[in-house]
Amino acid sequence: MCDDSDFKNVELKQIELRDQFWSKYEKLIREVAIPYQWDALNDRAGAEEPSHAIKNFKIAAGLEQGEFYGFVFQDSDVAKWLEGVSYSLENNPDEKLESLADQTIDIIEKAQQPDGYLNTYFTIKEPEKRWTNLYHCHELYCAGHMIEAGVAYYKAMGKTKLLHVVSRFADHIDTVFGPEPKKLKGYPGHQEIELALFKLYKVTQNKKYLNLSKYFIEQRGQAPYYFDEEWEKRGGTCFEKPGCEDSPSKAKEYNQTHLPVKKQDKAVGHAVRAVYMYTAMADLAAETGDNELILACRRLWDDIQNSQMYITGGIGSTNIGEAFTFDYNLPNDTVYAETCASIGLIFFANRMLNLEAKSKYADVMETALYNNVIASMAMDGKHFFYVNPLEVWPEACEKDPVKSHVKPVRQSWFGCACCPPNLVRLIESLRSYIYTCSKNTIYVNLYIGSNAHFVIDQNEICLTQKTNYPWDGTVCFELTADRPTEFAFALRLPGWCQGAKIKVNDIEIDINGCMADGYIVMKRIWQSNCKVTFELDMPVQIIAANPQVRADAGKVAIQRGPIVYCLEEIDNGENLSAISLNKDSRLKAKFDKNFLNGLAVIEGTAKRIDENAWGTKLYKPLECNEKEVYIKAIPYFAWGNRAKGEMLTWIRYK
Repeated sequence: MCDDSDFKNVELKQIELRDQFWSKYEKLIREVAIPYQWDALNDRAGAEEPSHAIKNFKIAAGLEQGEFYGFVFQDSDVAKWLEGVSYSLENNPDEKLESLADQTIDIIEKAQQPDGYLNTYFTIKEPEKRWTNLYHCHELYCAGHMIEAGVAYYKAMGKTKLLHVVSRFADHIDTVFGPEPKKLKGYPGHQEIELALFKLYKVTQNKKYLNLSKYFIEQRGQAPYYFDEEWEKRGGTCFEKPGCEDSPSKAKEYNQTHLPVKKQDKAVGHAVRAVYMYTAMADLAAETGDNELILACRRLWDDIQNSQMYITGGIGSTNIGEAFTFDYNLPNDTVYAETCASIGLIFFANRMLNLEAKSKYADVMETALYNNVIASMAMDGKHFFYVNPLEVWPEACEKDPVKSHVKPVRQSWFGCACCPPNLVRLIESLRSYIYTCSKNTIYVNLYIGSNAHFVIDQNEICLTQKTNYPWDGTVCFELTADRPTEFAFALRLPGWCQGAKIKVNDIEIDINGCMADGYIVMKRIWQSNCKVTFELDMPVQIIAANPQVRADAGKVAIQRGPIVYCLEEIDNGENLSAISLNKDSRLKAKFDKNFLNGLAVIEGTAKRIDENAWGTKLYKPLECNEKEVYIKAIPYFAWGNRAKGEMLTWIRYK
């Protein structure tokens, strides 16, 4: 609901998705990805790497015999799957899926220990070592994901069993950690529980959970350094590695413990951990009004957006530590750009919109969503990228150790399978990202066909959005109300858009006269059947990178609307690096209903080096040996769905 309080997300139950683009993804997730991932979690999907995650819970519950298998954080895959299922059930009731979720929750409840502790690794394998290695062992990370699942299932289904389980777990954690005497002064090695505890607080109104979330955030980066203290207590050993020589203090930036969070101004270290933490910081800042925390969130956001983010919305430049590196270091062929990192960036953007209505946050949310995130899943719903490169040469991926983490084809599963269920929970909750509201203002952040319901001044407002976005720039809204109501209706003017116009009931309005932080804010008395037509110019654009981005020097990218395009070998032949664009290149968009289930491609002319002129020579004096060729560019998110081959996003420009 919209009222005179702070910014709020719109709840899933208020939105019905009716979109030509995203409804297909939601259906694919519901009908294919969720069942497939359930099979993968039960080791019966024929996937390349086993999971054992469900069996771990059954063993911990005493329902089966066996040993723990997988990563120490294997529980989190089940939790994220359950969270995604919760959103799916809220959107599309399914008795069979609900029954499956209930059975899984029964197993999880049985695996919980009498004191509330819940973690299959330590329950099965090393019960005496609980809470002794926060740096490596992800106990709080797994707890966070299970808490999020419990909150989501309660909100979706009204069932309290999993909510009670995670509340008991959170209560146990509260007895272990905190500023009081005899409690551990620690915090998670991998951030996640902070934002989960905030969600638990919002649904239970128990301030204990808010305070614990705040404690974990504020304790981070304080002296003495907790991870070194616990490392010394363990006798200088790492997880399952006796005789570990290096103390955690040598890698403080890796998990953002180098400074107290309110003093941080650069995004550093493991990208997923960073943006999960920033998300929690923004949640707490919005709830408490802590100005220092707000300023830190703004600094960290601007650092990412202005100097450490790929054009596709990917973050994390290196596979070493899956991490940020330094300003403008954005290599295309050794990039990491983990799917989870972009999903976390969307979380952070969403929470910043809850702090302040600035279009730059929604711009990044849109960029990451339409490019890096959905590129991570194949169109069959059963294969996934963990790493999202902007340039691929399959032979180099296979033979160059520096590029071995980059895969030219999507995988059926991963030993560390954090990304596939993360994608599920994001897409199934997507409708809650479309709008935010505050002080009698409805903000439209994403242009996605939907029906929405709001309450303003005790009056129900129904909003219908119709569009063929992202292929077409026309968006139509119809507002109906029980009675005439004054409120502001704000439309985001995307950063990529160079021209737009708006009509309200067929009367054009002056956009320049109502701009506020990138939103076109129309305040008026709205009556039933008011119609708003928003037309965004959507030409093909040639994009250049800041000259300080060395990897993109002399290169350009192709973009239309929010969609970044790329070249594939299957359309343009081998050695895509021989192709160049120039000011005379004639590029046109064409929607092809038969191409990969219907999408817009970009076709036109370019130049290609005549490689035959080299013969057997490795080097020779420069000559102009080029010929005009026809090229075809496809949306970046669609690459790798037809054949294994080269892919290129940044193209030479002459």
